[in-house]
Amino acid sequence: MSNAPNTWWRWWPLGLIIVVVVAIVVALLSKSPKGHPPESRGDREIVLPMPRRESDVSVEEALQQRRSIRDYAEAPLTIVEVGQLLWAAQGITDERGYHTAPSAGALYPLELYVVVGKVETLAPGVYHYDSHNHALERVADGDRRQALAREALEQDCVRQGAIDIVFTAVYERTTAKYGQRGRQYVHMEAGHAAQNVYLQCVPLKLGAVVVGAFQDKGVQDVLELPEERIPLYIMPVGKLP
Repeated sequence: MSNAPNTWWRWWPLGLIIVVVVAIVVALLSKSPKGHPPESRGDREIVLPMPRRESDVSVEEALQQRRSIRDYAEAPLTIVEVGQLLWAAQGITDERGYHTAPSAGALYPLELYVVVGKVETLAPGVYHYDSHNHALERVADGDRRQALAREALEQDCVRQGAIDIVFTAVYERTTAKYGQRGRQYVHMEAGHAAQNVYLQCVPLKLGAVVVGAFQDKGVQDVLELPEERIPLYIMPVGKLP
């Protein structure tokens, strides 16, 4: 039997470090790349691909090219495009919770819903955008674009868009601080957010238009909205023809 001292204890920290490094590498390699089918968190939530922060189109070019487009090609959108549009409208851009669109008092009264008709890897239905997790929460199943168009005075663009983004507002988040003046601030914010979508459509080569003519109660029913969430805009989006 050897009389050499037992020195295993000198090496266990190195072994622990190796185990931790291997675990981190495995976790990184297991992440799904952008463009793959969206990750699901349970039955009703879908995590969107991370938005990009740059493109080949400058702000000035996007402003020059921005137009309201009411006619769309039949092609579906991708889940990456849907996520990018929603991030542009209400995504979080700062660890303090600030969004892409300015909000009076940083109170953020807007809640976005998406009526999905034609999106690759995403089933038709009504979804709520969870900006804090950059995810979609499924509210209702089935293609409801036709029903939404009926409540929007039968406007074809609402029916034909691959998706319809619906901007809703919880007025009390803002009026609790600013009184009735806060309602104007909410409407200003909806305009900021919708313009962000318009500008984001340019580098994505998509078309969009803002629709303000609709029956509020009818839209609430189609989207199964909570009573306090008031629809302000419907924004159809589709591929350029």
